[in-house]
Amino acid sequence: MTKHGELIAALIGGFLTLLGYILGQLTGLNFWYIYLLAYIIGGYYQIKAGILDTIKSKQLNVELLMGIAAIGAAGINHWMEGAVLIFIFALSGALETYSMAKSTSAISSLMDLQPETARLVINNQEQAVSVSQLNPGDTIRIKPGERVPADGTIIKGETTVDESSMTGESIPTLKKVKDAVMAGTVNIDGNLLVSVTKRSEDSLFSKIVDLVQTAQSEKAPSQLFIERFERIYVKVVIGITLLMLFLPHFVFGWSWSDTIYRAMVMLVVASPCALVASTMPAVLSAVANGARKGILIKGGVHLEQLASVKALAFDKTGTLTKGKPEVTHVLNASGFDDAAFTAAVAAIENNASHPLGKAIVAYTQKTGRTLPEAEHVKVKPGFGVTGEVDGRTYAIGKADMLDPAAVQTFIDKHKNELPEGHTMVYVESEGGVIGAFALKDQVRESSVEAIKTLHHYGIQTIMLTGDNEKTAEAIQKETGVSSFIANCLPENKVNEIKKLSEKYGSVGMVGDGINDTPALAQASVGIAMGGGNDAALETADIVLMKNDLQRIADSVRLSKRMNRIIKVNIVFALSMIGLLMCANLLQFISMPLGVVGHEGSTILVILNGLRMLRG
Repeated sequence: MTKHGELIAALIGGFLTLLGYILGQLTGLNFWYIYLLAYIIGGYYQIKAGILDTIKSKQLNVELLMGIAAIGAAGINHWMEGAVLIFIFALSGALETYSMAKSTSAISSLMDLQPETARLVINNQEQAVSVSQLNPGDTIRIKPGERVPADGTIIKGETTVDESSMTGESIPTLKKVKDAVMAGTVNIDGNLLVSVTKRSEDSLFSKIVDLVQTAQSEKAPSQLFIERFERIYVKVVIGITLLMLFLPHFVFGWSWSDTIYRAMVMLVVASPCALVASTMPAVLSAVANGARKGILIKGGVHLEQLASVKALAFDKTGTLTKGKPEVTHVLNASGFDDAAFTAAVAAIENNASHPLGKAIVAYTQKTGRTLPEAEHVKVKPGFGVTGEVDGRTYAIGKADMLDPAAVQTFIDKHKNELPEGHTMVYVESEGGVIGAFALKDQVRESSVEAIKTLHHYGIQTIMLTGDNEKTAEAIQKETGVSSFIANCLPENKVNEIKKLSEKYGSVGMVGDGINDTPALAQASVGIAMGGGNDAALETADIVLMKNDLQRIADSVRLSKRMNRIIKVNIVFALSMIGLLMCANLLQFISMPLGVVGHEGSTILVILNGLRMLRG
């Protein structure tokens, strides 16, 4: 079948039907053989699909119903009506095929984003190799304008990378040495040497393609229900049609010609074509819409489930917050100016690897001050670090590491300056605490707006955090979450999700996909953040390729809109079937009008479903 073969066949069938009608009007003859040709050409794809599906599933389907109706119309010498039925049915089928292709193309186009070859560098010599031949540790060159062929780490060069195909973020990202790059993204303006970190089949890109293929095969609950309903309904329609072939003649005194004609019309108008088409175009369009925005959905079942979620639980670190502490306040009682004080502390912390220390170094480097040399640095894991700068010894760390009396004296003296809900790092020197750094994991800019949107949809938001009550309360005030569960260790999150499920029914979990994977699996819908790491892709039902909580609100909006469109389609389809059946029993409609009403409603529900493709 050519790309547009189904549509071309339908149009040829329509042309032959029109030709037969015009010649008949001009000559008064019945050009049945032209209509027969219209039957064969116009109905080829639909009837063939119906026969193959019936053989495979051993169940009758709407395609066979339409074929039987058309043959029945021909049998009572209503060739033109049967040909019109075949044409409109084939046209709606071609439109449905188009809608499937249209809605899946936005995500299946990912397959074209990864290059087939890469520039492998060996002993400063380049050679073109297949991407599938690359192994971790290989060095590849990526020139400006080229797509990244494999996941890797930059070892030489600097560039901006367009990651829109992976994250949905339209603004290019600056990448330097030691930064990671993803297969399928575009190197805009730099000449890079990259060390490959994953084989082609293990790359994030490949996992996304697998995820998309899975999503295309997954069916939403409403779609599964309609498919089960269709099998029963088709048998009911056949039964009603068989009764109508005889009963009206004996009960209402209709002629045999009218009785058989009305039975054929009933077969047409009672067929569930519009009902069958009410879900799939909307579901696939919604999945495609999400993929364009960096929201990867593992099937319509999860998107449909999201619409019924009553509460969303959020991991704090890396989800509601950036996951990296930042210095917000510096208390300096050292006698030195602030720049000298922070430089001395940062010089010592620069020799350690604790995240709090890194935050102090980053804070100091923003001032542009050069760090002095630190000597005799010793790290005390879990507590802090000591070292010497310009002959003066410093101890930097938690209160537990320092002299308790000195810490308490400092706190009492500066109690009005110490911010609440912060992590404190104290600095001790020459027998006393001479300063402190207040650090806090900063809330993401998108968190507050996303939480507001979720509340607008009536969804309760619960923060799960290992922090104490005081810190958790401060984050709650800043983000606006409905409630929080403090002192919650990763291993306890699953139990908390179970408790929330008992309280709310359907509960979603949002996490970074690493420590949160058990909770993501336990929730009704698991939503993973963090740029799509392996744990997230394997565990979550929905993956947000960018750490942007607003995408969660977008997912909920997408889910509710999809469900609303599906419900409208179903109600409209059933209403039209009921209306047309009643009109046929009252002999108000002819076969052509029944065909237009029935197949027109099918086309309308398909077009309504395709609205989900819009941004």
